[in-house]
Amino acid sequence: MNQESVEFKATKMKAEQEDADAQNKLGDMYYFGKGVPKDYVEAAKWFHEAAEQGHADAQAKLGLMYAKDQGVKKDHDKAAKWFHKAAMQGHADAQTSLGGMYAAGVGVQEDYVEAYAWYLLAKTNGNKLAAWIIPIHEKRLTAEQIEKGQARAAELQRLIDAK
Repeated sequence: MNQESVEFKATKMKAEQEDADAQNKLGDMYYFGKGVPKDYVEAAKWFHEAAEQGHADAQAKLGLMYAKDQGVKKDHDKAAKWFHKAAMQGHADAQTSLGGMYAAGVGVQEDYVEAYAWYLLAKTNGNKLAAWIIPIHEKRLTAEQIEKGQARAAELQRLIDAK
């Protein structure tokens, strides 16, 4: 028995006992085909299990799968829902994705100020893509909108910190 199959079996056993970290890891194993054949449907199933338990990384991955039509039917509303849940836990990639959805009006009402706020939070949390997007996005905004976006980012950060 090789090391990958041992790791898979141990991870699956923990995942079946409702361990959210193991469920997320098992989702990754199926998503990337690590130790098992690549299977987006099975990956989505395990990410969903972990996401329902509040696992931010799994929520962000599930949002991405809904956005990309991978293992689940494309559904921008569900993508936004899962990105939002992860973003409210400080998940920088989800914050960037949610900002993009607001900027494009996909799955949510188009709102450049809200997009800007999420990009600011993501940048603060170390997301390099958000840091790159911000100066480009600011060109769409008035000085007043930039100020509102900064205030909204501060408000969101307070909500995140309060959790």
